Amino acid sequence: MTCPETATVENGRMELDDCFRATPSPIGAARLVREPLEGPADAVLAARWLRGEHRPVALSGAWAGGGVLLASHPVALACGEDPFVALDAQPPVRVLDAGGEAIGGGWLGWLGFGLARALEPVPPPPPRPQPLPAFDLAFHDHVVRCDADGRWWFEALWTEPRAAALDERLQTWRTRLAGPLPPAHRFDAGPLRVSAPGAAGHAAAIAETVERIAAGEVFQANICLRLEGQIEGDLLDLWVRAAGASNPAYAAYVASGDHAVASLSPELFLRGSGRIVLTEPIKGTAPLSADPATLRQSAKDRAENVMIVDLMRNDLGRVCEYGTVAVGELYEVRQAAGVWHLVSSVSGTLRADVPTAELLRATFPPGSVTGAPKVRALRVISELEATGREVYCGAIGLCSPLSGLELNVAIRTFESRAGRLWLGAGGAVGSDSSPSGEVQEALLKARGVAATAGVAVDALAVAPGVAVDALAAPVAPIVVDARPDPARGLIETVLVTDGRCVAGVAHLARLRESCAALGLTLPAGSEESIDRAAARLGSGRLRVLLDGAGAHLSTGQLPAPGTVTLRPVVLPGGLGAHKWADRALIDGLTVPGSTPLFCDLDGQVLEAGHAAVLIVEGETLIAPPLDGRLLPSLSRERTLRAAPTAGLRVVIEPFTLERARAADAVLLTSALRGPHPGELLGGPPATAAEPVCGRLALGTRSGAL
Repeated sequence: MTCPETATVENGRMELDDCFRATPSPIGAARLVREPLEGPADAVLAARWLRGEHRPVALSGAWAGGGVLLASHPVALACGEDPFVALDAQPPVRVLDAGGEAIGGGWLGWLGFGLARALEPVPPPPPRPQPLPAFDLAFHDHVVRCDADGRWWFEALWTEPRAAALDERLQTWRTRLAGPLPPAHRFDAGPLRVSAPGAAGHAAAIAETVERIAAGEVFQANICLRLEGQIEGDLLDLWVRAAGASNPAYAAYVASGDHAVASLSPELFLRGSGRIVLTEPIKGTAPLSADPATLRQSAKDRAENVMIVDLMRNDLGRVCEYGTVAVGELYEVRQAAGVWHLVSSVSGTLRADVPTAELLRATFPPGSVTGAPKVRALRVISELEATGREVYCGAIGLCSPLSGLELNVAIRTFESRAGRLWLGAGGAVGSDSSPSGEVQEALLKARGVAATAGVAVDALAVAPGVAVDALAAPVAPIVVDARPDPARGLIETVLVTDGRCVAGVAHLARLRESCAALGLTLPAGSEESIDRAAARLGSGRLRVLLDGAGAHLSTGQLPAPGTVTLRPVVLPGGLGAHKWADRALIDGLTVPGSTPLFCDLDGQVLEAGHAAVLIVEGETLIAPPLDGRLLPSLSRERTLRAAPTAGLRVVIEPFTLERARAADAVLLTSALRGPHPGELLGGPPATAAEPVCGRLALGTRSGAL
């Protein structure tokens, strides 16, 4: 992966530095310095002083005995493929009379849910509308804390090379805390809406999970939906408002570059001090209006909870001394934002030879947000969820040479990038789960945490009087083969005529947009190489494959003309907005004369394996919206532009498989064939599309070269 920038403070100035990759500590032997400060009583509001700081972090709640921690200006960043190793890279620290428990500094940041693929044989994730890095960990050699008794401290892992910079930071914070609190800045966020495939799609995923449980594939799986909206302003202000209003046990704010995370988590994933490790999984939810005793007595919620307790016992048992793993509190009812939860605790004594990295490899991602058995549940999540999890359901926290490891489960967590805001919500699905009940539980959790931030959550996008359970049956078989692997890169297929690329400029522009979104780079000179390859080819198909090793070109013949039969399958979330080089899924579903027709769990038609899909109703040409679930097809764009000339009105709106079967015609359009007939079983014959395709083809042949 590409290492993000980091910085160190030298002579009071920020200078770029290299990323930290090695296993020794990013700083040498240090001594703890702990200076008392005068500060405000409302410590969460003091987090506003982090505005504009380099890589700010704020923690509030039960962390390290309780209170608020503020940090910025780290001295190193974790890079490489294995972030867990970095957490073991801690300096030896000499502690004299510190005047109380201290953190001093250490690694602060988050581990994304997607790291599961580095630990277990998990297939590629669903589409990721706003991909974030796999992790973000920075080493801070100083923090500012307000402890559980309301006393403020400047704590540092003091080294002589950093003495001047640390003294400058101490004086800066002493001046800040003695002055008035910074003002709040306005932020506008929301409303948050359930992203496609919506409530109906989530219900279908739940129904499918219940069927898999009945078939013995899995005992329990945590299935989540995603709510999305926009944000104007700083996510820091959202976090300060929400953390102050709800006082969650493990709240965390982390910002870096163009993205930020504001977690209001009530759940402890791991706390390790010395060789003792503790986890407190949450499973079981009820609204605050319910009697908490009823939740504790619920057979369904108790079963969900005990399954995850057993899972966490097993995970800890992989690294703890035999006989030391024990369950403490079982089915304790605790309050969180808008809900009651059942919380249990499991602890153990790590074997003497177990480093932090091995503990995390044995337990990550948290069992309460995966299911049991964990690896099989991770596969179910990958197959049935419509969007990939980023920080959500990973872990956020700290690892200090003094206070040890402490990580939350990153639930009730807002994430933002480039003006977009999203929030994940879900729950454990068991054998007796109902689709409508699970949808309501997910939204109950989302509404509770969103309300603390003053963010609205839209109502269900379900027609009045229609039960969600009635929408829970998938319209076609659900794809269980692995999704395209983004690590294989991108592909662009271009029609070459008379030695020139048809719409070549547009194809390159789309490829560059995907590169920008995914952190890839189109090598210099690629355009000239493509032009030369097209000139040599004359006429045919040119493919550009872009991966980490560069751009690779291949040529071939054009596909044979003829009717294409569409075979519906359900792929939750679709293929996404990028054209993946990994075509194994599509090729595996393709036979001569037919191609898969990808639909989502809500029954909406997305695209075919090799082409965009359009339907005709009367004199209206209808195309599904480009909502991130399907490729922004250039041939589709040209076809829609040609429609008025062909006497067709264009409408962009979702349509279901049922509606496609009732249409007057179904047609496909691709870069290599342009508009051509599609035949859908139970739908109009291919001959119905031939006249329309002929009219549209006349208008698309003048496409830009």
